[in-house]
Amino acid sequence: MPVFAYEAVDGRGNKQRKAIEAPNKQEALKQIRSMGLKPTKLQEKKAGATATPAGDAATGGKKRLFDWVSQADVTQFTQQMATLQDAGLPIVRSLKILSGQMKPGKFRSQLEAVTEDVEGGASFSEALEKYPRTFDTLYVAMVRAGEAGGVLDVILQRLSDFQEKSLKLKKKVKGAMIYPIAVICVAGLILGFIMTKVIPQFQTMFKDMDTALPAPTQMLLTFSETVQAYWWAAPLIVFLMIVSIKAIAKSEKGGLALDQFKLKAPIFGQIVRKSTISRFCRTLGTLISSGVPILEALSIVKEAVGNRVIANAIMQVHGSIREGETIAGPLQASGVFDPLLVNMIDIGEETGELDKMLTKIADNYDLDVDVLVDSLSSLLEPVLIVGMGLVVGFIVVALFMPLLSIIQNI
Repeated sequence: MPVFAYEAVDGRGNKQRKAIEAPNKQEALKQIRSMGLKPTKLQEKKAGATATPAGDAATGGKKRLFDWVSQADVTQFTQQMATLQDAGLPIVRSLKILSGQMKPGKFRSQLEAVTEDVEGGASFSEALEKYPRTFDTLYVAMVRAGEAGGVLDVILQRLSDFQEKSLKLKKKVKGAMIYPIAVICVAGLILGFIMTKVIPQFQTMFKDMDTALPAPTQMLLTFSETVQAYWWAAPLIVFLMIVSIKAIAKSEKGGLALDQFKLKAPIFGQIVRKSTISRFCRTLGTLISSGVPILEALSIVKEAVGNRVIANAIMQVHGSIREGETIAGPLQASGVFDPLLVNMIDIGEETGELDKMLTKIADNYDLDVDVLVDSLSSLLEPVLIVGMGLVVGFIVVALFMPLLSIIQNI
């Protein structure tokens, strides 16, 4: 008779992991439930088989290099899941359809495990909660609210819309950075070639002339010698800077200082501030409209904003509401949020339509971010061109100054 390994929860919330003999999976579930247990996982044990981690089930237990779940994959899954639930399909059937049409990989393995858990008696939110890197706290909380209210299809559609807008904003900001980064990299390679191959030829010629060199020429030659001797230090310095910044960001004070700098940096600071506030408003509005209690929603938003300064302001709001006060007061006291935003939230609280007001604020801030990103792209192009022109002009002048002085002496 087949043996099934199961995980279950008793009436006191204690977890149990045991095995049971049964002719099939349905009978195993009946036996477990007859013992007063709630099964969360059930899997048949195969003779001579070793357990395969759930994350690698679709790849035969082998880990794939660079195998991760992207935000785009999760967004697409949510859209399709919302459509299937709206059509009235059972949740297990929906999960089997979606996991079956995916390519082998980590996400497919996770969905197959989620399907097994739901089939074994766990709720959809409980099954998703086991994979926090793929389905974050916000996702699980909204699904739980949808299950509790019997409107899972509506909640999934709202979650899908939220993810689409967040993904669109992230892609726009990243896309705006591609051009300047590409130009800087190409310019760096060209300058490296000039310093290591072209300048040494002029340096040999100047030595043969045996004449005093102007200060700009001497500076250029000294810099070229430094680049030739210590070129290997450049990637090392970049690596050390990245490691140092990450180490600082992990500490409480250092991370707070970095987040404050991000908000106050010229041009970039406005983009970071507005995009972060937009994420705060859209996330909070989505949670409230989905039926999540306000205090729980604020706790989730605090983890989702990605900025300690704004997270601290949210915690002040959390304490204020717990004491029976409003949201607008602590937001205004933080100094991070615009007066217009605070007033709109105050109006939303008074009219009882806080969720709609927060969504409108998020839409307005997204438009501001779009304008700022376009402005930044337009500004960076001439700045980079002028900067490269100045560098090339300095190199040309520094190289030809000794030649001009020799011609004048002749």
